[in-house]
Amino acid sequence: MLHSYTKIYIHLIWSTKNRERLLTKDVRPKLCQHLLENAKEKDITIDTLGIQIEHIHMLIHLRSNQKIDDIVKLLKGESSHWINAENLIRPKFSWQRGYGAFSISSSHVEAIREYIQNQEEHHRKKTYREEMISILRKYGFESDEIEATEK
Repeated sequence: MLHSYTKIYIHLIWSTKNRERLLTKDVRPKLCQHLLENAKEKDITIDTLGIQIEHIHMLIHLRSNQKIDDIVKLLKGESSHWINAENLIRPKFSWQRGYGAFSISSSHVEAIREYIQNQEEHHRKKTYREEMISILRKYGFESDEIEATEK
């Protein structure tokens, strides 16, 4: 009998439209619970989730039959619809176009979990923009790709 075994971890990051600081402390727990429940319904495994004032970090376990782009569309699209339906944020809420998706080796999973869980402390020293530029450089993105983030 043939079996397929995969252990693919992806660190996802995306922000609110125009990096607006809309995900307040009273919104975050509701959004967190909703994202976890919605992901479970869609057979998406969220290992670790961190929500900040203008962005989200998520460590997911990618199954062999899943595509990153599909997962992100499901989570972002459904959650923005839910936020608006629940009137959690006024005016109309939306996420920024695009996202960051970075592969994580099994040996680095624990470090990424800690990184996501310690976002508040981390952002006392670095802005979201500075953080993204640092991550893009770490993963070898070219200067012109990084410049797009700097705007």
